[in-house]
Amino acid sequence: MKEKELIHQICNGNPQAFRFLVKQYERLVFHVAARLLNRQEDLEDVCQEVFIKVHQKLPKFRGESKLSTWIATIAYRVAVNHIKKKKTGTDIDESEREFIHPDMITNDHPQNIVEKKELKTYVRKMVDQLPTQYKTVLSLYHLEEMGYKEIVEITGLPEGTVKNYIFRARKLLKELVEKSELVKYKLN
Repeated sequence: MKEKELIHQICNGNPQAFRFLVKQYERLVFHVAARLLNRQEDLEDVCQEVFIKVHQKLPKFRGESKLSTWIATIAYRVAVNHIKKKKTGTDIDESEREFIHPDMITNDHPQNIVEKKELKTYVRKMVDQLPTQYKTVLSLYHLEEMGYKEIVEITGLPEGTVKNYIFRARKLLKELVEKSELVKYKLN
């Protein structure tokens, strides 16, 4: 279903069209919000709030950006506002939540699947150790494959700042991986 038709269907009260939109964008909303929030309960609340706002504001969507960018912007702002309301730290505590990301079904050998999952888990843990602003832009750029302009639109940061944050995030991530590998080498 094309974006304009989907929006038209939702605005005319078609609940199946809205379910389709939620299904299509829930992963994006989850990733944007998860980079900012502390607890699973907060994440669930924010994701629900995002889709409520999307439903309420959809008739005002003018199509000046992609629908995914518009939804990601709402997710980012709702998560930031949630943090401000709670007045808590923004580092994600891995002991408080375990996120399960459904993997694409593949014909890979089971050992390869296990190795890929371990690598993803390892990279997520390394990314989660980065300061919030870095992990947010890095996730939008690499995980959601958004361009600089979309990230600027979502976060409200200047393009130079987004580029700088991505550069710094990569550098910090490299240092974290090297430090982790060094520790692992010393333990063996």
